Amino acid sequence: MPAVKTPQQLFEHELQDIYYAEKTLTTVLPKLADEAGDRELSRAFTSHLEQTKKHVKNVEKVFEHIGKSPQATPCAGIEGIKKEHDDFVKDDETNEKQLDSFLTGAAARAEHYEIAAYTGLVSQARALKEREAVELLQENLQEEKEALKKVETISKRILKEASGSSRTGQRARAARS
Repeated sequence: MPAVKTPQQLFEHELQDIYYAEKTLTTVLPKLADEAGDRELSRAFTSHLEQTKKHVKNVEKVFEHIGKSPQATPCAGIEGIKKEHDDFVKDDETNEKQLDSFLTGAAARAEHYEIAAYTGLVSQARALKEREAVELLQENLQEEKEALKKVETISKRILKEASGSSRTGQRARAARS
């Protein structure tokens, strides 16, 4: 990474980072939609894919606005979340409810990462008086917050269903004893 010496250079670096993250998610979200056993979760991933494609376009517009070509810098945060997912799904013995619970957690981690990145970018764009960038990045930030709320709602339902079914199984085993 080249030295970052000015607020503008930091903004550009952070923009490259979120660009990488969003572009990576456009390839990961269809995979997550296929892996999810829960229909609502699968639809949420598919829906968020469409938003993510729009986020990529918004970030490209910010690059254009500041006179730079869109460029992605590898994002260790998203790569870490992706690696954790890949390692988890290697276990063929994971049941569907556990996989869905894991997927909601991974999605929440990605959303938190994106929210933090966009919050910083909006603040930097404001400080640099980049009004158009603020609007585009703020739009992405708001949609990421809404996506987080949705995944949290789905996660709570899945966890409640999973814990209810495990209690039912425990009661049945106890009754047979």
